[in-house]
Amino acid sequence: MSTYHHKTIKRFGLDGTIHDDSAFWRLKIEYTRLILSEMRLSGYVPRIDISPDFTIEYCEKAESFKFELSIYGIYVGKKKSEWIFGIDENRVIPIQENKSNEFSSEVA
Repeated sequence: MSTYHHKTIKRFGLDGTIHDDSAFWRLKIEYTRLILSEMRLSGYVPRIDISPDFTIEYCEKAESFKFELSIYGIYVGKKKSEWIFGIDENRVIPIQENKSNEFSSEVA
């Protein structure tokens, strides 16, 4: 069994501008899914014990909102990342078999 106690934690992030404040939460969910897919394709899985950061700042001149989203993960390998939902401290949280099939079909 692998141990994940002292693995290096990597930040995966996205920043940009949102022009419609009613789209905040929908876009947060979509961008989170995008980052998680990118992580898994790179062989990383999220650290569940470190909450994602989503910050918003209003820009008066542009009448829009700047946002930044950060999710933290650790490297487990490309093959293992398909079967691990995330890491909680040092505990591996596996993906249920039917969930991994959904992930594979989303990526393809």
